[in-house]
This record gives sequence, C-alpha cells and structure tokens, in this order.
Amino acid sequence: MKRQLKRSHAPIFWVLFGAGGMLAALLGPALVFITGLALPLGLLPQRVLGFAAMRALAQSLMGKGALWLLISLLLWHAAHRVYHSLHDLGIRGGALAKALTYGLAMLATLLSAALLLGIGR
Repeated sequence: MKRQLKRSHAPIFWVLFGAGGMLAALLGPALVFITGLALPLGLLPQRVLGFAAMRALAQSLMGKGALWLLISLLLWHAAHRVYHSLHDLGIRGGALAKALTYGLAMLATLLSAALLLGIGR
C-alpha cells in the first residue's frame, strides 16, 4: 500500500524567504552606502538619485517591475523571519501568527503593486 505524503505550502514561503534574503544580502549594503553615505557626503552627483531620476525609474515598466520585485521579496523575507523568530521566542501563535505575518506581507505586496502602477498616470 502506497503512503500519500501531506502537501505543504512551506516550499513557496521558503523560496520567497530565500530570494528576499539574497536580495537583502546583495543589495542591502549597497543601498545603505549609496543612500546613507555616498549621496549625503557628496560622493555622487545629486542628479543620480534625485527626484527626477527616481520618478523616471518608477514610471518605466521595467523600473516598476524591478522596484516591485525588490520591495515584495524583502517583505516576504521579513515576514518569514518574523514568524520564525516569534516561534524561537516561544510565541507559538499557530495559524493566527502565520496569517498575520504572511497576510501583512501579501497585503503590502499588493499595495506596493497598486501604488507603483499608479505612478505616472
């Protein structure tokens, strides 16, 4: 008799967590350096990250996609980390904790998509 394995949604969350973690590790320090040090200290010209340049990025389809991907994957990474940190701290909220953490990530992902799509109209 064959034993059926129980299906799980965990791999989906682990992929989103991993992708967000990779982006956080690779792009996070660069973003902190550029926006927190290089631009305020005058190491980069103001036009590089000025309002006009960022608006042009957010108005292009490729820019919208890149910004949405960055925002959403970082949100899912944070939600997964918060959920498992709560578990490590002994707060076992079960389905409620999972619904809150991942639900907020989903809501913020949809909200960021709506806001990005509204730019430039």
